[in-house]
Amino acid sequence: MAKAEITGKVVSDKMQKTVVVTTIRQVRDERYGKQLKRTTRYMAHDEKGEAKVGDLVAIVAARPLSRSKRWVVTRIVERARL
Repeated sequence: MAKAEITGKVVSDKMQKTVVVTTIRQVRDERYGKQLKRTTRYMAHDEKGEAKVGDLVAIVAARPLSRSKRWVVTRIVERARL
């Protein structure tokens, strides 16, 4: 069974071999029906330290690497524009 791959944007690369990736999803408010944006932050392992802030990256679930890190960066989908 293939692992699910999530794409998101790198918002922090200040740690060694770790990046913070956010994904945005839209949910519908149960009471009022309004569309709301919800973000999820993932701590992902970046062994080579190639991902930088603003890059679009693909991550997959992995074994627990630390207290909060359970994802690994597999590839950089798109580089950030300067």
